[in-house]
Amino acid sequence: MAMASIARRKAASAFFSPSKFSPSAYKYSFYLTSRGFAAGSADENDVVVIGGGPGGYVAAIKAAQLGLKTTCIEKRGTLGGTCLNVGCIPSKALLHSSHMYHEAKHSFASHGVKVSSVEVDLPAMLAQKDKAVSNLTRGIEGLFKKNKVNYVKGYGKFVSPSEVSVDTIEGGNTVVKGKNIIVATGSDVKSLPGITIDEKRIVSSTGALSLSEVPKKLVVIGAGYIGLEMGSVWGRLGSEVTVVEFASEIVPTMDGEVRKLFQRTLEKQKMKFMLKTKVVSVDSSGDTVKLNLESADGGNQTTLEADVVLVSAGRVPFTAGLGLDKIGVETDKAGRILVDKRFATNVPGVFAIGDVIPGPMLAHKAEEDGIACVEFIAGKEGHVDYDMVPGVVYTHPEVASVGKTEEQVKALGVSYRVGKFPFMANSRAKAIDDAEGIVKILAEKETDKILGVHIMSPNAGELIHEAALALQYGAASEDIARTCHAHPTMSEAVKEAAMATHGKPIHI
Repeated sequence: MAMASIARRKAASAFFSPSKFSPSAYKYSFYLTSRGFAAGSADENDVVVIGGGPGGYVAAIKAAQLGLKTTCIEKRGTLGGTCLNVGCIPSKALLHSSHMYHEAKHSFASHGVKVSSVEVDLPAMLAQKDKAVSNLTRGIEGLFKKNKVNYVKGYGKFVSPSEVSVDTIEGGNTVVKGKNIIVATGSDVKSLPGITIDEKRIVSSTGALSLSEVPKKLVVIGAGYIGLEMGSVWGRLGSEVTVVEFASEIVPTMDGEVRKLFQRTLEKQKMKFMLKTKVVSVDSSGDTVKLNLESADGGNQTTLEADVVLVSAGRVPFTAGLGLDKIGVETDKAGRILVDKRFATNVPGVFAIGDVIPGPMLAHKAEEDGIACVEFIAGKEGHVDYDMVPGVVYTHPEVASVGKTEEQVKALGVSYRVGKFPFMANSRAKAIDDAEGIVKILAEKETDKILGVHIMSPNAGELIHEAALALQYGAASEDIARTCHAHPTMSEAVKEAAMATHGKPIHI
């Protein structure tokens, strides 16, 4: 197996080792902070984090664990950011609940489970979602208390590179001082020209989490992760779902072969697709919402009617009102904050992480950014490799990937092998009658080093992490092929795909 990179070993060592500060200074700092004090000015923090989402709250906790006096400022009033409050967590709760309903209605009988009737209790389903969110947000507050992170509820904006003015949710104002300030304000829904989101009939992903009734017809604008997931939720519950996408394919970042399989699967679930189609305008003045459409290449316009329209055209960095221009922080044309490899902006003492900087807009990427940024601030070595951040679409089946797609490998001009294994040949998948999907592994021809792994299957989001670990440490496909996998499990398909890169799978 290939050895881990020097940078990765340094980062791993830094994560677990004591601070690089002098031992006596570190012990003294830890002694003080563990008792609610801090070295230096009594009202000055070592680290101030603006934003309490996955990147921000993780950065704050890590900073406190490293003995730094830390304050986190969050405008929402509850921690967890978009992800926990109106994103990852509530959407996965609804995906699970709607899948249970769909299984009960369509699959239980084939497993010998008879039910007299199956109904959707939407208020109860939404209440379960809200309960999950509430429990988790309170859990993060508990972690703040445990790690002695000061929590300020309010909207923060820079007044200087070391001072943040906070309009608190109680109506007051306070100034928080910090030697190092981290911007972790995340992202917001991307709007489309001429479309006004009212969160009633024209909704963002936030409104799609709380519809008061199942719409008869739902149109989703955008065939990315979020649009397909929320389309799946309401499609399972009875909506007729049509996805309108300007591009020629769904989920453009996905491996091409897997993407095609995925689209066919969604179509079998009665999700309709209108690709290479532009939304010209949306009219919600009547009893239904009317969308005027035309081909992406131009041409005659057509009309599509819906009860609810979900605008899911992506996300943009959220930096409004932060006062970045006031202190001279540089941004790019997309509004993203420019940082160096240590997450430092051009303004000394000001850092940025997560969705406000270039890179994948994913909660787990933001978490890694937060830890690495704080490690750099503390004098350690941080590390995030964006080429090895896994991505997951939480439909059923799920689609998960890490590393490069086949199209990317071809573009690099690298000689490679492909190993594939269908779940139709996997014992566990057949036993549970849920065998739609594939594992695809790309390995460099000369060295056998794994370049990318793509999985479409039930629980692909769990299976992908064996591949993520393999890529992180430079493993060869043979390393996975020679690793014993328990039988019967879905993960055996990963082993078989690895064997297939050498043309020697056992079960096909």
